[in-house]
Amino acid sequence: MRITVVCVGKIKEKYFTMGIEEYSKRLSRYCKLDIIELPDEKTPDNASAAEELQIKKKEGERILKSVKDGAYVIALAIEGKMLTSEELSEKIEALGVNGDSHIVFIIGGSLGLDAEVLKRADYKLSFSKMTFPHQMMRMVLLEQVYRGYRIMKGEPYHK
Repeated sequence: MRITVVCVGKIKEKYFTMGIEEYSKRLSRYCKLDIIELPDEKTPDNASAAEELQIKKKEGERILKSVKDGAYVIALAIEGKMLTSEELSEKIEALGVNGDSHIVFIIGGSLGLDAEVLKRADYKLSFSKMTFPHQMMRMVLLEQVYRGYRIMKGEPYHK
């Protein structure tokens, strides 16, 4: 199984970088992991709705260029479906069984995802109704994918 995480924006905090590196290392036992980090657009203070749409569109175009044909795309979106860790594990396992050997998770920038990205997504996943920093979500996503593989393999993992 190949997992790609396409994300907008750099990780600035060392503690997030360390967590991402740790879960990337742990995941290497279970899948091939690629992280594609795309530049974010600068959002001016007091940006208008039209400016915000334009920023999301630019970031969305970069995201879509990074998604390979044939990949199963899961967009992280607040309006997506919330799953338990066990349900995410089952989803990843079912995709592999059904021949979807490449899953792309997409994490947008600070303004969220462009409508075209959401339209391309095969599935929309929400971790909460709350908003989280996109840097934090990269680490949380990797931890949950790792947890999912541990569950799938029947290996112990803290609950």
